[in-house]
Amino acid sequence: MQRIEAGPGLRRAMQTLLVLFKVRIVGLLLFAAMGGAFLAAGGWPGAGPLALLLVTGGLVAAGASALNVSLELESDTRMERTRHRRPLAQASWLPIVAVAMILVPSLAVLPFNPALALWLLVGAAIYVGVYTLWLKPRTVLNIVLGGTAGSAAVLSGAAAAGAWHAPAALILALLVLLWTPTHFWSLVIVHRADYARASFPMLPVRTTPRAAAWWVLLHTGATALAAMALGLAPGMDWPYRLPVAVATIELLRRNVCLLAQPTAERARALFIGSNVYLAIVVVAACLDTMIG
Repeated sequence: MQRIEAGPGLRRAMQTLLVLFKVRIVGLLLFAAMGGAFLAAGGWPGAGPLALLLVTGGLVAAGASALNVSLELESDTRMERTRHRRPLAQASWLPIVAVAMILVPSLAVLPFNPALALWLLVGAAIYVGVYTLWLKPRTVLNIVLGGTAGSAAVLSGAAAAGAWHAPAALILALLVLLWTPTHFWSLVIVHRADYARASFPMLPVRTTPRAAAWWVLLHTGATALAAMALGLAPGMDWPYRLPVAVATIELLRRNVCLLAQPTAERARALFIGSNVYLAIVVVAACLDTMIG
């Protein structure tokens, strides 16, 4: 009997899905959303709410990401980092499937959890309508305001746990908003020439790398303040404060190094550090609520 093995065709199909639906970004949003769920519940939110969040949030975020790829088809071809998306984004079925992935899960949860449906739709609307179509091609502040899509993900997690307006969840949503420019602008510094070719008015493209590093430091400092505020929220204690304090010092150190030498290598180190930082904040917050 002939054994069937996964060949190049299957690998290509998987790579296509990863690109079209931006699975890495979706995973990051779901991770932040889970932090919102734990903070809203003050501990373990339950397997049911978490499963609901992962399914609905994952589908909506993937659908919004696919729409982003479809809408930025032409600009992506001018960037080395994204030009490989063109053959994939030309699929005629992509916008239809993407819209269905946003609307179907949102409308499905509307009767029994309208707050979750609201924040799912708000996040998709901000990412596709506000950020992709309106802000990104027009203003250097695009990611500053577009970062509210990540905040909506946090609040959707809190809504899945039944308390989207919980103070700690609101602070985490603010932290994600302030963290996003540090995360994204450091990446833009790495690929500055790419974004210039695509004619996107990203702040690091419209100014010098050193000036961009100062703007990044401003948002890093604001993120640090939000992290401290979260540590003072009801129910938070040293299991959160200690690791986040160490991580905050390291994130600021990387930003100061970028300011001293605004090179692509140091910007990449800050970009990677920003990912690690958010992971530490969310994991520490979840563990603190569980311990408490």
